[in-house]
Amino acid sequence: MEQVLSTTNAVRLSFIIALLRDAGIPVYVFDADISALEAGIGVFPRRIMVPCGSLLAAKTLLKNAHEFYND
Repeated sequence: MEQVLSTTNAVRLSFIIALLRDAGIPVYVFDADISALEAGIGVFPRRIMVPCGSLLAAKTLLKNAHEFYND
């Protein structure tokens, strides 16, 4: 697994997951459990992970959508 990006924005997280899944790229969210423990204040970023073989495709897709940045 490789990290594509991380975000604390729940709306952006949903959008990125949808973009990657629509392109057929398997996507996993790491650190979602710790963010649930923080009472929803958005302090801990969630990491968006993809399989190693899909990393280049994921980066290219997110760059074309102007979503390839950490926040």
